[in-house]
Amino acid sequence: MARCKERTRREASLLHLFFFILGALTAVFLLVSSERWRRGHLTDDDDAAAVPSSSEVVDGGGGGEWGMVRTRSAQFVVGDGGRPLYVNGFNTYWLMVLAVDPSTRGKVTEVFQQAAAIGLTVCRTWAFNDGGWRALQKSPSVYDEDVLKALDFVVSEARKHKIRLILSLSNNWDDYGGKAQYVRWAKAAGVANLTSDDAFFSDETVKGYFKDHLTAMLTRVNTYTGVAYRDDTTIMAWELINEPRCASDPTGNTLQAWIQEMAFHVKSVDPAHLLGIGSEGFYGPSSPPARRRANPNADAVHTGTDFIRNHRILGVDFASVHVYPDTWLPAGATKEDQVRFATSWVEAHIADAEGALGGMPVLFTEFGVSTTKAGAAFDATTRDAFIEAVYGAMLRSTRRGGGGAGALLWQVFPEGTEYMDDGYAVVLPRAAATARIVAAHSRRLQTFNSRCAWSCRWGCNKWDPQGDDADVGLHHER
Repeated sequence: MARCKERTRREASLLHLFFFILGALTAVFLLVSSERWRRGHLTDDDDAAAVPSSSEVVDGGGGGEWGMVRTRSAQFVVGDGGRPLYVNGFNTYWLMVLAVDPSTRGKVTEVFQQAAAIGLTVCRTWAFNDGGWRALQKSPSVYDEDVLKALDFVVSEARKHKIRLILSLSNNWDDYGGKAQYVRWAKAAGVANLTSDDAFFSDETVKGYFKDHLTAMLTRVNTYTGVAYRDDTTIMAWELINEPRCASDPTGNTLQAWIQEMAFHVKSVDPAHLLGIGSEGFYGPSSPPARRRANPNADAVHTGTDFIRNHRILGVDFASVHVYPDTWLPAGATKEDQVRFATSWVEAHIADAEGALGGMPVLFTEFGVSTTKAGAAFDATTRDAFIEAVYGAMLRSTRRGGGGAGALLWQVFPEGTEYMDDGYAVVLPRAAATARIVAAHSRRLQTFNSRCAWSCRWGCNKWDPQGDDADVGLHHER
């Protein structure tokens, strides 16, 4: 009987131990599950403590991944799981030129450091300078190796600071050479009947020059990293031309054919990277009347561009739009008029990217207003209100997983470069209020991106408006 009782006590002890271990394992499971739930349902007040840095978000939620950005429907995505990527970015067009001179090269690093500190993750800059001072391309297919190395440095420094680049490859305007320089080269070579700079879009010799430039840039091997540009994941996208216009053919047919031809050429050399046009977003003759009325002035419809038609071209991966109410709207437009226009302009293009374009990300690759030009309606304070209005329109799209993929402020300067200011410069160390607005928007986008990285194992494009994450619009597929 004593032996039976002893055996019973041992069995009871083993049973108690079993349930203790089971309870401990259950507690650990609940703790881990709770942490996962907490990470997927943070409030905005938790952002600073719980959201990873911008570099971790861009890297794929802390997974150390720095892959090519791709598109999926109306979103940019990154990583093997295709996590949505909404970006807050900036323009600093002169990086390559300042990187040529060792005495100013540090300004490149400085602007990247300052931009990264407030969560900016994409920079748009020039990968062209045709003829003239510090020319990248001195004549057709003849390059200055020192300037090429300067661009290599820009790409290398961007990667160090986890900032992706959109590299623009030519200019509609005369600055940095532009299409006019290509036409001058062709005239000097004896090509006849080049009656305007718009021959850039139609003359076979000029188009050949530009295709050679595209090939040279896409296949360039970076002397700092040893990585070919077409393989470099630091480059988010190529842009064909800054603000293309072809007023000599207001039907838009000439520019349409040029975009088709150049997009095919780029993709034949570099199918991996995204490609944008660089357009301002004007609605042309083939657009619906309601959209043509959305243009900022009566001349916009005659610029030879057409937002919807141009972005239906095979090989163009995302839509690009600019926002300049202070230069586009008729004289006398008030600050309030300009802010209202900017908001409606952004919303119209997001709607068209999602609808008429069949689901395509749209980047507002330049937006800004001047505070120093003669007759400027804005000062530093009211400019901040304009920036917040654009960010607000973008965030409304982000909250529903929409096509408003990002906006890039024109333009960010470090101290000591104000001599290059075109009236739109934001010098971050001297614009604390603006920097706070930009940083706050970066945090909101980081929250969305990181929540997707942590929680959205099946993608992020359906919103549960009743969920705890409705405040920033986390879109789970359930």
